[in-house]
Amino acid sequence: MASADVRPADPVMESCFWLATLPYEPGSSLEGDLEVDVAIIGGGFTGLSTAFFLKQAEPGLRVALLEAQIIGYGASGRNGGFSMTKIGMMHSMTRLRFGSARTIEAHEYADRAVNLVHDLVREHRLDCDYEHAGFLWLATSDKLSSRLQAELDLIERLGIKGIEALSESEVAARVHSPLYTGVGWWEPNCGILNPAKLASSWRDRIVSQGVDVFENTSVSSVTRVGDKTALVTPGGWVKANKVVFATNAWSHQFQPLVRKQVPVWTYIVLTEPLSDVQIEAIGWSGREGIEDFRDLVHYYRLTADNRILLGGRDAGVGDGWSMDFDFDESIFGKLRSDLVAIFPDLAGIGFTHAWGGPISGTLDVFPALGHVGGRDWVYSLGCCGHGVSTTHLHGKTLSDLVLERDTDLTQTFFVDRRILPVPSGFLRLPAVKGIIGFMRWEDRNYDVLPA
Repeated sequence: MASADVRPADPVMESCFWLATLPYEPGSSLEGDLEVDVAIIGGGFTGLSTAFFLKQAEPGLRVALLEAQIIGYGASGRNGGFSMTKIGMMHSMTRLRFGSARTIEAHEYADRAVNLVHDLVREHRLDCDYEHAGFLWLATSDKLSSRLQAELDLIERLGIKGIEALSESEVAARVHSPLYTGVGWWEPNCGILNPAKLASSWRDRIVSQGVDVFENTSVSSVTRVGDKTALVTPGGWVKANKVVFATNAWSHQFQPLVRKQVPVWTYIVLTEPLSDVQIEAIGWSGREGIEDFRDLVHYYRLTADNRILLGGRDAGVGDGWSMDFDFDESIFGKLRSDLVAIFPDLAGIGFTHAWGGPISGTLDVFPALGHVGGRDWVYSLGCCGHGVSTTHLHGKTLSDLVLERDTDLTQTFFVDRRILPVPSGFLRLPAVKGIIGFMRWEDRNYDVLPA
């Protein structure tokens, strides 16, 4: 492949470590008209995996994937790189919204998704710096520790396996920070990876299957024409029998999905590579993925070259419609300060990158997928920042829906579920800001880090 400098200058691709260091030559744009069996809108993990599973199931299908930028430009190429079983927020919130049986079902779906990614990376030799390092969920105050203990108690009552409570001393043995207190959540079934490399590897894989991939090809309208659907792009139209909206945070740009989700921004800072002495000082030898137990969590992990990626802390809500909120210097600054508070031994460390990106948020903070506007259009959205693994299993679920197959995946309770509608008009933004504002209030009252 050609080097990354063949791409036009773009602030996101220059600032995001994953994209900036990716050797990648964008594919061609659509020029002319095309007829296919299935058109997929969106070149992130959802669209890529849906294309893969469709061609795996029926190699003769004509499948086209249309991406407005380059493959992995959205959340799939900019996230923290956690393949994890976290789906929605906490298990207690899932139980409050859907009940105990569906909480277990959701966890099992997410656990299956992590195993799927692990197996796909190995089987198809997807180059993404994958490490099956496990996951730690930790508390940074006594109040948060009590809440984490309650969550562990709930897991035990529900009979969910594969999660272990760690004592304070066991937490300290895994990673050294003066902020950690009380119990910890240890879950071995979690991977960390380079998400942009994974998206790039998926592009190569589905192209080899015969999928037509068009980059820098935005879809301006989706309209029914008889028993088919016409997708209009700057270079031509695509006529398809079935359409997959794999648009996640951009879904509100399509009328059938406009009230199902809103884009919410998360932000990341990245350090220079740590020395062996610094690694030893913080004791992070297991390289686990870590989150704290705030509502607006910090999430962090080590990269393949031993940089610390730290993200979260706060969220941006933009104006509810446009997508130009990828940079917030205030949050970047707070994240840099937070990293030194978490690891005082790293005082003075340099930072090399800072970036943000939109995730797809439903009002009940839980994924949704299924049919929209008829049986020949399907969609997926609302991964809420935890979608690296679930998007891959969603791709298999969407493939089954497109092929009209009745499977255990299509019977999952959040397929074709009723979604709390996002208010329209002038109420849209206040509703989202109200949810984020409550989370900030809780974090100010529960956490020891300054607001």
